[in-house]
Amino acid sequence: MIGRVRGRATGLLAGVVADALLGDPRRGHPVAVFGTGAARLERAWWADSRSRGALYAGVLVGGAVLGGAAAERVAARSPVATAAVTALATWAVLGGRSLAGEGAALAGELAADDLGAARRRLPSLCGRDPSALDADGLARAALESVAENTSDAVVAPLVWGAVAGVPGLLGYRAVNTLDAMVGHLSARHARFGWASARADDVANAVPARLAALLTATTAPVVGGRPGAALTAWRRDARRHPSPNAGPVEAAFAGALGRRLGGRTVYPYGVQERPLLGSGPAPRVPDLHRAVRLSRVVTAGAALAAAGLAAAIDRAVPEGFPRRRP
Repeated sequence: MIGRVRGRATGLLAGVVADALLGDPRRGHPVAVFGTGAARLERAWWADSRSRGALYAGVLVGGAVLGGAAAERVAARSPVATAAVTALATWAVLGGRSLAGEGAALAGELAADDLGAARRRLPSLCGRDPSALDADGLARAALESVAENTSDAVVAPLVWGAVAGVPGLLGYRAVNTLDAMVGHLSARHARFGWASARADDVANAVPARLAALLTATTAPVVGGRPGAALTAWRRDARRHPSPNAGPVEAAFAGALGRRLGGRTVYPYGVQERPLLGSGPAPRVPDLHRAVRLSRVVTAGAALAAAGLAAAIDRAVPEGFPRRRP
């Protein structure tokens, strides 16, 4: 039992360090491979049907969970192997370095007045139409994406890894990837992607609020006040159309002392997003601050996840049939 505690907690921390040092692999990224397979299956199975979409999501997420369970079972006899498999899975599913790197690079391009480069980079952060955005509009779009994806790409996988180990890591990333692929409100995916979108809402419910709490706690790192972040979260989050993006984006807005939201253009339509926070609209320097805040929240989430994994495993009575010898 002690070995397992050390293995899972150590693996989560090691995976976070690997992501920070190495980032995403340039070729053969497991998430990209999964996405390619999911896209092929969608073309074969698509129908304007919620039930067909639920089957699609169930097969893909179930496959990821079963694959993670098999890998963890093979490694279960050794705490070193458990740590290694957990670290590899954590590194594969986290996107902290890529998120911060893309945000910082876009901020640098905006600071250099290279709007063309910034517009070309924005799709790597979010699905908005960059063609009509000025520098401040690009900064706001990137900042909101950094805030939301700090939860989706960092905090949530770590929470699921702490609670459910490798199956939790891989299963969560499958859910979140499918939501990005088919969970939006396009004409093609309004019904087929319904189950993927709802599964993502459920999977992110607790992690998003932990991300908002960590954002408020670490607000002084970017010159903000925890109280302002908590106030914005409590007052504004429910206005957001996403039940989980709302708390994180509102907390970021309060921590940075800026106002997020407003007219938001996607390829499939225009949304008038509610305003979050009460400060001025964000500008280019605020994107640098948001990236710094995201990195600090990542560190806090890593420590919290390792502690949670250790606490959960210690709470399981000795001899509990978690795995067979």
